[in-house]
Amino acid sequence: MTPSVDDGERRPDPWEGMNRSINSFNEKLDEAVLKPVAKGYQAITPEPVDKGISNFFSNLDDVTVFINDLFQLKLIQGTSDLARFTVNSTVGIFGLFDVAEMIGLEKHNEDFGQTLGFWGAPEGPYLVLPFFGPSTLRDGPSKVLVDWRTEPEFYVDDTAVKYGLYSLDFIDTRADLLHASNIVEQSSTDAYIFTREAYLQRRRNLVYDGHPPEPEGESMDEFLDL
Repeated sequence: MTPSVDDGERRPDPWEGMNRSINSFNEKLDEAVLKPVAKGYQAITPEPVDKGISNFFSNLDDVTVFINDLFQLKLIQGTSDLARFTVNSTVGIFGLFDVAEMIGLEKHNEDFGQTLGFWGAPEGPYLVLPFFGPSTLRDGPSKVLVDWRTEPEFYVDDTAVKYGLYSLDFIDTRADLLHASNIVEQSSTDAYIFTREAYLQRRRNLVYDGHPPEPEGESMDEFLDL
């Protein structure tokens, strides 16, 4: 199935004013709360423990990946991802150790936004979501309404445990992105545009499994050369 190339790629940000306002809110929240918490978490968490926590949540994510493999008819990849989840959940002690990688089972990235793109749904305009950050009109609702229902955490009955897992996953992910966010902040270009172009290019690359058609207009390489 060939994903479509729509007007969203030719004019990706018709809601730029609103998006910049939401992005500004997200940045202030990040500076005031999220980034300090992530730095504190990174400072007190030994690297092997941090790695184990990241592996644990990556393993849970493989459930979402496997479901979307099936939706996209990627049966060989789905078999590999199911094997990956099984190996890491057992031999890898609930995913704390990525044994699957050691035996050559590659980690993949699939979600419902990519599934919609696979079946031809256009990505639509760029959209910045409060708290969640960069997205598109296709990916945003998919992320908020569908993807979280394929995560094992969603089915934990104990509310405290469920939201504790969500919080730990969020903090661990933010800590892992500290270096990347520093690069964006130190960039001489408009950080908003940098993030937008990087996000759209990455999502397009994921939908087309690494072989996207060349979009009209400037490529990311041209943008970085400015």
